[in-house]
Amino acid sequence: MTANSHSSYPLTERCLGSAPRLDDSPEWIYDIDNPYLHGVYAPTNHIDVSATALEVEGEIPKDMDGAYLRNGPNPRQKPKNPYHPFDGDGFVHGLYFRDGQVSYRNSQIQTAALLREQEEGQAVWPGVMGPFDFSLPDSPIKDTANTDIIWHNGRLIALWYNSGIPYTLDPVTLENLGPLESPSTLSRKMSAHSRVDWQTGEMFFFEFGDEPPYMTYGVLNPDGTLKHESPIDLPGPRLPHEISFTENYAVLHDHPLFHDINVLKRHNMRVVHFHRDMPTRFGLIPRLGTEVRWFECEPCYVLHTSNAWEDGDWVIIDGSRSTNPMPQADPSEGALSHMLAYMRLEANNYRWRLNLRTGEVREGPICDLNSEFNKSNQIFHGVKSRYAYHQKIPLLADGGHTLRFTGLIKYDNETGQRQEWDYGPGVFGSEAPFVPKRGADRSSEEDDGYVTTFITDTNNWSSHCLVFDAKDITQGPIAKIKLPHRLPAGFHGWWARGEDIYR
Repeated sequence: MTANSHSSYPLTERCLGSAPRLDDSPEWIYDIDNPYLHGVYAPTNHIDVSATALEVEGEIPKDMDGAYLRNGPNPRQKPKNPYHPFDGDGFVHGLYFRDGQVSYRNSQIQTAALLREQEEGQAVWPGVMGPFDFSLPDSPIKDTANTDIIWHNGRLIALWYNSGIPYTLDPVTLENLGPLESPSTLSRKMSAHSRVDWQTGEMFFFEFGDEPPYMTYGVLNPDGTLKHESPIDLPGPRLPHEISFTENYAVLHDHPLFHDINVLKRHNMRVVHFHRDMPTRFGLIPRLGTEVRWFECEPCYVLHTSNAWEDGDWVIIDGSRSTNPMPQADPSEGALSHMLAYMRLEANNYRWRLNLRTGEVREGPICDLNSEFNKSNQIFHGVKSRYAYHQKIPLLADGGHTLRFTGLIKYDNETGQRQEWDYGPGVFGSEAPFVPKRGADRSSEEDDGYVTTFITDTNNWSSHCLVFDAKDITQGPIAKIKLPHRLPAGFHGWWARGEDIYR
């Protein structure tokens, strides 16, 4: 199969003999029949690249001041067991904007696991598909710091989906600065999707694991010191993925998607099930409190919320909701069937309303379109907001799989109306953060700014950054920046303001 036709082959198709050979990928991937190691997902050998003379179509806005950062998997060693994207070593791309100029750099995150495997020249840790090895330090599976990237207290912090050790980088040079010195007395780990309140400078974080109390909630001061922490008692091990906040509360998640700890202990495997007869719960905890008030909602799984805020007696949560987070595995896909089922993604834009006085819950869809990896203007996090920027995902029948993003959607969550921009045949995007204009605050219009995304074109294996006017994405990108090499598909992005990173 040629490179030009690659983008149409189903993700579940056996890859060897059909996926294109890419000159910038490690050779060992061609020994492994796993779609998340090939094509748009293939790792790259372009490490520690820095470039300034980037080709630009259109014009970069002069009030676009800061950095678009994105984390994702870039495995360096041949895996010792079936590969899952969560196993790929964390790899950060940064595109830096200032005064109408732009530069690029990247950095592999130097986790303890990566450094040891580089020293030994082979994989040491198993991945999330197991079997787990509890004799290894820090984690029985590889802690990759590959999921999220955020800015706080003058540093970038790389975080992992499965709750791992946070690693820090210089926000401008992407130099590795080592593990975050955890101020927490309860855990040295953090999950992905910790949140930073741009108004107060506080950082809200959580951690989860397989031992009671199963979750820890905490708040860091703007200087990185611990302000508050509290154990959260859950019924058992859970796999929460998100936290959000309002002016007075943090919002915790307890979803009916989890594993049986006894199976893990007996077989060293984490087998996840979606329990359709159990409610999803959102927990409201005072920002510096210890008592959680839980609200029961319809069964679902929520990977990402756009925002949360208070409106009188109500707390409103906007996010992407999946009622089928574990599609039926196809036995014909062999050893990868459960991983592929889990990585298929069905979700839609949704709103929950929780009444603080009566305990009533009201919920319903904003739109039924398949979309996820939603972002919003961080200036308005914690207070009422209107707009969210999602990635469009094809339906499962059309190859709707995680990280195959075919278009950008701007939602008006008050009216349910949307704007769309398709990336084009064989072109796949990335999570797209909102970029406020230099000096913007809550007196600015919420959508007065830009939206950025990385794309990779499988027709010629080039990668670009697209910059959109957030008020009207339907006009297409106002700037298209050619990157110095192909970017593998990644997970989450962040906009770091120039006033934070260039001071």
